[in-house]
Amino acid sequence: MAFDGITIANIVSELNHTIVGGKINKIAQPEADELMITVKNNRTQYRLFLSASASLPLIYLTGENKQGPLTAPNFCMLLRKHIGSARILSVTQPGLERILIFELEHLNELGDICRKKLIVEIMGKHSNIIFCQEDDTIIDSIKHISANMSSVREVLPGRTWFIPHTQDKMDPLSMSREAFTETVFGKNLPVFKAVYTSLTGFSPLIAEELCVRSGIDPKRQAQELEETEKETLWQTTDDLVDRIRRQDFSPVIVYQEEEPLEFAAFPLTKYQDQKSVSYESISQVLESYYSMKNKITLIRQKSADLRRIVTTAIERTSKKYELQQKQQKDTEKKEKYRIYGELLNTYGYHLEEGARSLEALNYYTNEMITIPLDEHLSAAENAKKYFDRYTKLKRTEEALNELLEETRSDLEHLESIRTSLDIALDEDDLVEVREELMEYGYLRRKGSSGKKKKIVSRPFHYRSSDGFDIYVGKNNFQNDELSFKFASGNDWWFHAKGQPGSHVIVKSNGEELPDRTFEEAARLAAFYSKGRQAPKVEIDYTQKKNLKKPNGAKPGFVIYHTNYSMIAEPKIHEIEEIK
Repeated sequence: MAFDGITIANIVSELNHTIVGGKINKIAQPEADELMITVKNNRTQYRLFLSASASLPLIYLTGENKQGPLTAPNFCMLLRKHIGSARILSVTQPGLERILIFELEHLNELGDICRKKLIVEIMGKHSNIIFCQEDDTIIDSIKHISANMSSVREVLPGRTWFIPHTQDKMDPLSMSREAFTETVFGKNLPVFKAVYTSLTGFSPLIAEELCVRSGIDPKRQAQELEETEKETLWQTTDDLVDRIRRQDFSPVIVYQEEEPLEFAAFPLTKYQDQKSVSYESISQVLESYYSMKNKITLIRQKSADLRRIVTTAIERTSKKYELQQKQQKDTEKKEKYRIYGELLNTYGYHLEEGARSLEALNYYTNEMITIPLDEHLSAAENAKKYFDRYTKLKRTEEALNELLEETRSDLEHLESIRTSLDIALDEDDLVEVREELMEYGYLRRKGSSGKKKKIVSRPFHYRSSDGFDIYVGKNNFQNDELSFKFASGNDWWFHAKGQPGSHVIVKSNGEELPDRTFEEAARLAAFYSKGRQAPKVEIDYTQKKNLKKPNGAKPGFVIYHTNYSMIAEPKIHEIEEIK
């Protein structure tokens, strides 16, 4: 993500078209380092969210409201006193710095017109919101920075606010071609790094984007570029800067596997193979991007305890399976003991008393073998001993075959649950997974009532390019529901071959499916499977009428003897999802 000077320029442009000229109606401070300012302009109400959080500084217009505490903090009370009903005269950005300056006009206690500035600095851990007089004298700030905390600049009441120039960078909006060439191509750095370390407001992402647009490897040394490459990079950079001057922004979010990957004020050629969604405003981009990021982070935190339980169960079951396989391998000796017993009964009549072994012809292979003996036992007793061993190992093998099948089934079941956790998008999706773990004894049900939680999660719903509805189960319970209760006999069923994954149902409506719909359903089955990280996944597909569920089988388990197969890429960004 690139919350750089270009993104700030896009925000400034948006604010100038929305809240400039408006009147502040309400100021709240939901958190210690956040402000929510409500502005009324042209009969429209806007909510401006400002955050100086060290971990996630933000500024955007939002439709959601965040309530402040019952007792407002001192900084909030100060703002209400001075600018609680102020008019916003302008929103500006010095160069391409990550700074926004709100110029405000209000009436003082005597009714005289006064002007103040609210300055928002989006600078990572150094982010701040500073309230100043018109002459840049600091009245107060949401964070106080003393000389002990920073040797560069104090941010305290009475001090003068200024932009700390800690890095010697050029302003892209006013730089000349000669300055760009001398500064960027004079550095012994990879070209993308030479760009963003030379230009104010340019992030590594934008610097790489400029290189890609110019057809230059971003990691090449800047000093090694040919003159034609230098010229191309300059022209590409100048074109981008010109778009910034003209406020010609086209904000986008780039997705990777339905998860937001990057955002920018312009389309990113670097990610042309990924799904890219355009938005009308940069505020929508920022709100959507961070909302989705927070949602994904939250669901991973919420599922952490379930994931830990499943992982532990998989490790234990895997060890159990390996031990059973080793025991089964040991039973392969049984045939040897049976042959020893038969040969002793056949040739043991001439065995001398106290013999420790018998050399005999194995009539199964026509080879001589040596049979170890207990010298204290007769040939018949030694033969009985070997037959007893054979019988015991045979019984063990039969029991192990059943145990191995049961353990393998448990392992596959647990792997499918882990895949369900990977697919889950919100807390509702976890309810059925948790229920399944409790039903099969991996998790203890809490509470004396033992009642199941209400299920509100629903399968994913997509629509193919040809207009056919496609449904994707999020977990084993939904897979069973889709395959055996929802689907009709002639509907089509898709699943990743030989690995855990979702059941995908295409409603055929009695029609013959086009090839493109088959391909899109297969891609969904590949994406919602354990193999989603692989470049290609083999998919089995058949009609629902060919599916069978064995008695006592675990949820999500089916068998089929008639099917087709195809190879599919786990890419679904072009398939329409129905919310």
